[in-house]
Amino acid sequence: MAKILILFAHPALEKSRVHAQLIAAIRGMQGITLHDLYEVYPDFNIDVRQEQSLLLQHDIILFQHPFYWYSAPAIIKQWMDLVLEHGWAYGHTGTALRGKFAGNIVTAGAQEAAYQKDGWHHHTIRDFLLPFQQTAALCNMQYLDPYVIYGTHRLTHDSIVEQAISYKHMLEQLRDGQLKIQ
Repeated sequence: MAKILILFAHPALEKSRVHAQLIAAIRGMQGITLHDLYEVYPDFNIDVRQEQSLLLQHDIILFQHPFYWYSAPAIIKQWMDLVLEHGWAYGHTGTALRGKFAGNIVTAGAQEAAYQKDGWHHHTIRDFLLPFQQTAALCNMQYLDPYVIYGTHRLTHDSIVEQAISYKHMLEQLRDGQLKIQ
């Protein structure tokens, strides 16, 4: 069974209908560590050694966040800038993360059709997440296809609950080695 670290970042979780349900669905799951960056570091003063220790204890690292301005909330960038140090995560002697997996769990307000080459945004979500993919490659990690929930602004309560169940199921499969990893 793989150990999964979810680096969760939502600057306004109290206003989120979708992420609140996703988090509730997975809280306490065996093999899953949910790490809320805004809760742990409200001042953005990230404990680099603690975060590196968490990374070493897990096989799969997932960044869970809403899709803000074609990217992630600011604390994720701060986390990456500080934690993924040269000589530790990458570089000639930076092999701490070699062989691990990384990916994104993203919610987007717009429908999936908006995130196509011929759609409103002219790019796919995967295109916008290229910095995460390249960071994984730099750190000798394999990047997983992003798990995206589209159209969150229009989801009904029942649809959100269904999404949360699907999310939990996907994590169980990933944890248990039942999900095909490319």
